[in-house]
Amino acid sequence: MPWKATTTMEQKIEFICEWRTGKYTITELCKNFEISRPTAYKLISRFENQGYNGLKDQSRAPREHPNATGKNIVKSILELKAKYPRWGAKKIRTLLFNDFNKEIVPSVVTVHNILKKNGLVCPQKRMRRVKPVFPIFDPKSCNEVWSADYKGKFLMGNKIYCHPLTIADSKSRFLFTAKGHYKENLKSAKAEFKKVFRKYGIPEQIHTDNGSPFGSV
Repeated sequence: MPWKATTTMEQKIEFICEWRTGKYTITELCKNFEISRPTAYKLISRFENQGYNGLKDQSRAPREHPNATGKNIVKSILELKAKYPRWGAKKIRTLLFNDFNKEIVPSVVTVHNILKKNGLVCPQKRMRRVKPVFPIFDPKSCNEVWSADYKGKFLMGNKIYCHPLTIADSKSRFLFTAKGHYKENLKSAKAEFKKVFRKYGIPEQIHTDNGSPFGSV
C-alpha cells in the first residue's frame, strides 16, 4: 500500500513514534498509515537495528551483479598484466583460455575495463589537429607548387614499355626531371623524388592525380 502524500520519511518516523507509545496494535497502525504488515515489521526491524537512519530508502541494486566477472578471473587478469605490462586486453584475454573455460572468459571490452578500473591502462594521446591545407591552383612564385605525373607510356625497341616520370614547377614550368621507369611503382617514384628534393629543395605543395603510385601505396 502507498504512503500518504506527506514525505515518506516523515510518515516512517511518525509510524515509529506511534508504535513506541505502545498504545496501538500493529494492525491499527497498518490501517492508519495504509501500509502492509510486512512493511510495518520491516520498518520496526530496521529501526531497532539502525535507529532512524535505518528508515531511509534502501538501494535496491543487487550487491553482486549476476554477470559480474569472477574474482579469480580478475586476479588472473591483473597478474598477467603485471607479467606482460606492454600487452593489451586482447592478448591478455587470449591467455585466460589456458586456465578458464571459454564460457566464463570475459570479452575484450570487459578485460579492458578491469585493467582501466585498476589504473593499468595508459590514456591514449589525443591526436593534434592539423590545420587543413587547401590546394594552390595559381602559384605566385617558383617552388610554391610542383606537379608530378607519369606521362604516356611508350613501347621501346626492346619491346618493353617505358613509363616517364615528370616533375615540374607549376609557376615557371621548369622541368626538374623526366625519368624513364619500367613500372609505375612507389619504389621508383620515391627514389626519383629524393634526388630532386636534394637538388632543388621541397615545395609547399605537390599536385598529382590519384593513380598509382601517388593515390595508393
